[in-house]
Amino acid sequence: MPRKGVEPVRREQLIRATFQTIDEIGLADATVATIARKAGLSTGIVAHYFGDKDGLLNAAMRQILRELKAAVAQYRENAGGTPQQQLRAIIDGNFDESQTNGTAMRVWLTFWAASMHQPELARLQRANDQRLYSNLCHQFRRVLADGPARHAARGLAALIDGLWLRGSLVGGQFNADKARQIAYAYVDSLLHDNAL
Repeated sequence: MPRKGVEPVRREQLIRATFQTIDEIGLADATVATIARKAGLSTGIVAHYFGDKDGLLNAAMRQILRELKAAVAQYRENAGGTPQQQLRAIIDGNFDESQTNGTAMRVWLTFWAASMHQPELARLQRANDQRLYSNLCHQFRRVLADGPARHAARGLAALIDGLWLRGSLVGGQFNADKARQIAYAYVDSLLHDNAL
């Protein structure tokens, strides 16, 4: 394999190994050595590409955020252009299988908890929250005045996060269809009340 192509492959191996390790043993017991072993690589490679465990966690969180962004973008691209269709697409992306499978849910919970103590993870989480709010607000503003649109966007963001969190803590298979239906009903009630 050419030297140039090795770095992205190894970085991806280490990020996937981080997800698997967090899924299996949690963040507290996940060491650079256990993650490197899971990836079939040396601890020196982790240091070379990411610096330390925090750097690796930062890269792993960036990856799961990219996957969320891609899921939302795909649903939005395939949806119609009305505010209702776009809001439903945002909901669908947040409840996509890539975000609701067992591993993803444990990784997200781990990152949320770690972000309370690690400034870089907190910054990434704030950016993610702002992106969701901004996208929702933009769609609601197409129908509502600014104040009500902001209120609706905050409500829907909280509902999405709350449904996701509640579903992750219940255990077992996450019922994404039920979560979608609840969030759709919230959107539909707001849009119906505003004569759409």
